[in-house]
Amino acid sequence: MLAVNDSKNGSTVLQGDRSRQARFLIAMLAVLLVVVALFSLTAGASQASSWSVLKSLFSSQVDPNDIAAQRDHIIIFDIRLPRIVLGILIGASLAVSGAVMQGLFRNPLADPGLVGVSSGASLGAITIIVLGGTFLAPVLSVLGMYTLPLAAFFGGLATTLILYRVATRRGRTSIATMLLAGIALGAMSGAFSGVLVYIADDRQLRDLTFWGMGSLAGATWIKILTAGPIIALTLVAAPFLARGLNALALGEATANHLGLPIQRIKNTAIVLVAAATGASVAVSGGIGFVGIVVPHLLRLSIGPDHRYLLPASALLGASMLLLADAVSRTVVAPAEIPIGIVTAFVGAPFFLWILLRRRGLLDL
Repeated sequence: MLAVNDSKNGSTVLQGDRSRQARFLIAMLAVLLVVVALFSLTAGASQASSWSVLKSLFSSQVDPNDIAAQRDHIIIFDIRLPRIVLGILIGASLAVSGAVMQGLFRNPLADPGLVGVSSGASLGAITIIVLGGTFLAPVLSVLGMYTLPLAAFFGGLATTLILYRVATRRGRTSIATMLLAGIALGAMSGAFSGVLVYIADDRQLRDLTFWGMGSLAGATWIKILTAGPIIALTLVAAPFLARGLNALALGEATANHLGLPIQRIKNTAIVLVAAATGASVAVSGGIGFVGIVVPHLLRLSIGPDHRYLLPASALLGASMLLLADAVSRTVVAPAEIPIGIVTAFVGAPFFLWILLRRRGLLDL
């Protein structure tokens, strides 16, 4: 960013400052999220019309003799609305987690799904599902409905800590080591998960199919009350890391010279990513590529300033996941495509494009 004097009015203009553009984009993304949420509320296999949807939203009572109105009211408030709220929370948390990890590792290829964090969180959740009725029963009785998200959190936290220790040496993080270590950790988590699936009974196997490709189909208000506070806390806390992540982009030595508590920033970032990813995986299963696609797209338009990148990622991630969910339940209605398949169709080619672009094979 260069400072130049404006000879006409004597002011200083910052070349490359995208703050105004970023604020405008954040406002537009907020509008987009509202539009996408309303579209998602009306999309689905049910024949509920847009008018009946709006009528159900603003009506506290339903005519007991109107069977169609009662049906629409149940569909809106007990099925679609929890799904939309959960989709917003998970989409925002995955996108913000990706942006924080990319800032922490100083590389746009970092993502909770690609480097094994989601696999570690899934392993924690699967452990509770399969072994919850055995020697882990006392833990379930104490923690109750928070057992699953906490298990996923600690699984993701352990994976993130191991990944950071392996990929970072003398204050420098090797992206190649990070990706290879992420593949190894993901494979190890998958192997342990496979063992647990092998010993699971039929009822547990039906539950475990939920984790395979990710879905919002099981969204309920109880699940939102379980994972929502954890996700909301991470979304509120993440913007406070913006200054530290901006300083880390200049290198750890420069950030230390600026007087920032770098190690504390790194530790906080790791815990936030683990909490957000763990809570999301606990209620939706593994949904990939949101954390890599959204932050990278935004960096191309508003730059790397995390003061704007983090809130913009939250808004665009929520919109993207709601759109993917709407596609997943309308393309083959009344059946549903797992949402992880939809995000992979978009995210995998985008990931390849990033790799080719970084190697200079694409001039885009």
